[in-house]
Amino acid sequence: MKRLVLMIVFAGVMAMTVGCAFSSPEKAYVRKAVKLMDRKGLFASGEEWESAKAEALAAAPATMEEAYEVTRAALRVAGGKHSFISTKENQESRAEEDKSLAPKVEVIEQGIVLVRLPAFSGQDSEENRRYAHAVLDAIPESVPGVIIDLRGNTGGNMYPMIAALHRFLPDGVLLQFRQRRFSMPVSREFVLRSIALEAQPQVDCPVALLTDDHTASSGEAVLLCFRGLENARSFGAPTAGYASANTPHPMPDGSKLVLTESCDVARTGEVFCDDPIEPDELTDCPLEAALAWMSGALFKKSQK
Repeated sequence: MKRLVLMIVFAGVMAMTVGCAFSSPEKAYVRKAVKLMDRKGLFASGEEWESAKAEALAAAPATMEEAYEVTRAALRVAGGKHSFISTKENQESRAEEDKSLAPKVEVIEQGIVLVRLPAFSGQDSEENRRYAHAVLDAIPESVPGVIIDLRGNTGGNMYPMIAALHRFLPDGVLLQFRQRRFSMPVSREFVLRSIALEAQPQVDCPVALLTDDHTASSGEAVLLCFRGLENARSFGAPTAGYASANTPHPMPDGSKLVLTESCDVARTGEVFCDDPIEPDELTDCPLEAALAWMSGALFKKSQK
């Protein structure tokens, strides 16, 4: 009897030990991340994902850094190159960087307005509106044309960026986010509601967009909002190839699992994701090329 009791106690201790090992913070982090990826990751299907998922769940990370590495390996399969882990330190650093960035507007030759639109990751409504108003308040009521400089815009929150330019966009759907199971249309009206901004009078004029290999993510989404419009044309170099939408998921340690859950679809029906977006005109001198095109467009308009 005594031996039986000892065996039961020993088995209980072993079960507790195993349970503790499996419920460690590091293991729990990986399990939660894998569960999110399995449900929402854009590429989380098929044999490659099943293999990556099994490998991640079988891992036994002893530190959070090891848990991050295990998670990143699975994340590359489930979310592609656009997905990542944002640590608390990363978030604080990006927030400080954003505070120093603001759109710049200047009137150049022929009264054409040049808008330099930088990356922006703010989530606060007031900050979002401030970003948008930095453009809207600086543009005259009537302009002959606008050049939107997206070079170096690595992304962030696309809604204040698009809102800043909404006067030059038509009503209705601007682009769509295509997920694994459904698509979500993004309209001009939805963008304005998302940051509680009132619509301003629309301007019908030529729009040029400048891109480079650092135009990424939300910068590419802004570009696609103008794709297919008769009065818009892009100039420069192919973009970075991150034309997809991410969702940040809070994790137990304060980090965020930033997971790619959809690809971008332009009004033309073209689907973009990990491949660069080619501009309408490849050039090493995009501003000069844009001005030349716009001058021609303005001349044609004056002859009508």
